Amino acid sequence: MNKNLVVLSGAGISAESGIKTFRDSDGLWENYNVEDVASIDGWYRNPELMTQFYNERRSELGRTQPNDAHKIIAELEQYFNVTVVTQNVDNLHERGGSHNIIHLHGELTKVCSENGKKCVEDIGYETYDYGRKSADGHITRPFIVWFGEDVPLLGKAAEAVEQADILIVIGTSLNVYPAAGLLFSARPSCKIYLIDPKEVNTTSRVEFIQKKATEGMRILKEKLLAEL
Repeated sequence: MNKNLVVLSGAGISAESGIKTFRDSDGLWENYNVEDVASIDGWYRNPELMTQFYNERRSELGRTQPNDAHKIIAELEQYFNVTVVTQNVDNLHERGGSHNIIHLHGELTKVCSENGKKCVEDIGYETYDYGRKSADGHITRPFIVWFGEDVPLLGKAAEAVEQADILIVIGTSLNVYPAAGLLFSARPSCKIYLIDPKEVNTTSRVEFIQKKATEGMRILKEKLLAEL
C-alpha cells in the first residue's frame, strides 16, 4: 500500500516560475502596499483597486508556467498518495500535474460573491470591472483568503498532515503560520523534509535540504525513490 505524502508549499516554489511574493520587498507586493491589496480592510476601503490588482495577477499567471518542482511533486503520485497543501493562490500545482490540492488561501482563477464567498465561479485568466454581480446578485470579489479572514480549509489541511507518513515543506518558512502550526499535526513517525535555499534553524526531526525548490525536489525525489 502506498504511503501518504503531504507537500506543504509556499511562495518560494512559484518564485522560480517568476511570480513575485509580497515578502520580497518591505511589505510591497508588485509595488502595492500589502495592506491595501491583501486584507479584508483593504477591500472595504478600495474594492476597485483590489479588483484591478487581482486582474493584473490573473493576467500574469496566464503567462506563467509551472516549473520542475511542481512537475516532480506531480510525478510522485506514481509512488505515493500525494496531497498538496498550498498557501499559493496560483494554479501551477494543477498545471504541473497534481490532482489532490488544498488551497489554504483561495484560488486566483476563481471569483465569488461578496456575500459569504458563495457562488464560486471559475473565470480562468479573465479580467473584469468592479461592480460585476454574482449569481446571487451581490458584488463579485476575488476568491482569496485575505488577512483578517478565517482560513476555512485549515482543518482539512491538518487532517491530511495527521495522516502523512512523509511531509515535505517547500517554499515556505517554518516561522510563518499556518505552515508552522500544521507541523504540530504530524505524527511522531512522520518523516519531515524542508527545502529552502536560506539557512533555517530546524529540529533534529527535520531533514534540511538547502537548495532552491527545483533542485531540492530533484534531490529529494531520488532519495525517496531509493528508499521504496
